[in-house]
Amino acid sequence: MAESFGGDAERYDRARPRYPEALVRRIADALPGPDVLDVGCGTGIAARQFRAAGCRVLGVEPDARMADSARRSDPDLDVDVATFERWEPGERRFDAVVAGTAWHWVDPVAGVAKAVRVLRPGGLLAPFWNVADVPADLAEAVADACERVMPDSPFDFRAALTRSMVDGYQTFLVKAADVIRAAGGFAEPEQWRHDWEFTYTRDAWLDVMPTQGAFTRLPADGLGEILDAAGAAIDARGGSITMPYATLAVIARRS
Repeated sequence: MAESFGGDAERYDRARPRYPEALVRRIADALPGPDVLDVGCGTGIAARQFRAAGCRVLGVEPDARMADSARRSDPDLDVDVATFERWEPGERRFDAVVAGTAWHWVDPVAGVAKAVRVLRPGGLLAPFWNVADVPADLAEAVADACERVMPDSPFDFRAALTRSMVDGYQTFLVKAADVIRAAGGFAEPEQWRHDWEFTYTRDAWLDVMPTQGAFTRLPADGLGEILDAAGAAIDARGGSITMPYATLAVIARRS
């Protein structure tokens, strides 16, 4: 699944939400220098935001299609094609290792060990995620459609869609901080949170959904049925939906 997003990289770059400028600036202002390594950089969404904040950014991305999209989006952005675990930094060192909605694809122990290796003293390890709590009516409609289209899936769509995703990610962040703490080489990890919201038109939200991991490999007819269900739920709301987001980060400074 981690390498499925490049099947429609243009849509991914167009539809996926950006990260709060306040978070990007907060990280950039806390760095001892300008050099940022963006792990799982995808199409360069976070990388471009950090470059706009004055950082020099190198991306590492396992999917060559996503890496090509990132380079096209910013000709001055360099991207190495590799998983972070297998990527070889050579003598390159960085003031931050960031990962925008990507660290969950990295082996946590190996990823932290690599971050220790490539960070300069005082640099930050800063994985962060955009997490949406989908409104209940839309969540139920999509869960119903997923159960019809994918009845044999091991994934519990109803539980995932109808419970608080923010609460679930908070548990994940606690575990990520535990791994960082156990690895050594870092000061005590912190959790940062930025709350925001975004109002989507029907078409805009239906553009986001095919970029989500549960749907990237679905046949067109199955995806269409799920999108139709989501569209009907949004139509019932008047044609738009306001999505509450929390951007959650684990921040640890290299000692």
